[in-house]
Parts: sequence; structure tokens; C-alpha cells
Amino acid sequence: MHTDPVAPDASPDVPAQRRDLAVLGVIALGGGLGGLARYGLSTVVTGPWGLLLINVLGCALIGVLMVLVPRLHPLARPFFGVGILGGFTTFSAYALDIVHLGLSSFAYLFATLFLALGATFSTMALTRKVLA
Repeated sequence: MHTDPVAPDASPDVPAQRRDLAVLGVIALGGGLGGLARYGLSTVVTGPWGLLLINVLGCALIGVLMVLVPRLHPLARPFFGVGILGGFTTFSAYALDIVHLGLSSFAYLFATLFLALGATFSTMALTRKVLA
């Protein structure tokens, strides 16, 4: 018998329409909070390097979240991951910065790529170690 996989934030006990509204609500709330946090941090650390800090910090938090997701409420993933961290990080502005930075854009591009991935994987490993 073949069964389709079920996302952890999709409980079959809740009617689909109500479940979708709850997911959309927590994403909207989280996105607003994440956007406000990014704005606040970008007033302190400005320019492309501030954006680098925001994206690396957001990726580090994603690493922690991915380890914790199975232990959390089903709406935690859309609230924190898609909402807060989706609103906090901004890889579209990163792409725009690369276009405007000229020759230094290569350093910025690779620094963001390696630091963001490194932050994600290292915080995942650290979180697993702390929880073990």
C-alpha cells in the first residue's frame, strides 16, 4: 500500500481549510517579526556587510531550527522557518548587492555562500551535541 508523505505541520485531524489558515497566519506573523528584526539590525550594521551578517545569522538559526523541528509544535516550522527567518534573511538583496559591488562582489558572493552554509551546518551539529 502506498501512502503519501505528510508534512509535520499538516495534521490530518484538522480540516484542511482551517489548517491552511493557521499556517498562513503564523507565516504572516513570523514574516512581520523577522522583517522588523532585519530592519532593526540593518540600522546598526549597514551596507553589504550588514546584510552578510543578517544572512549568516539567519542561516545559523535555521540550523538550530532544523534540529529542533521534530520536537516542536507543528506550526513552529512555518512560524520560525518560513515566517521569522524568511522575513529576517534576504537573499534577493544579496543578489542585488552582487550586481552593484563590482570586483569586490566575488569576495562578497563567496563569503556569504561559505559563511552561511558553514553557519547552518555548524549550528546543526552543535545543537545535536547539546541535545544528546
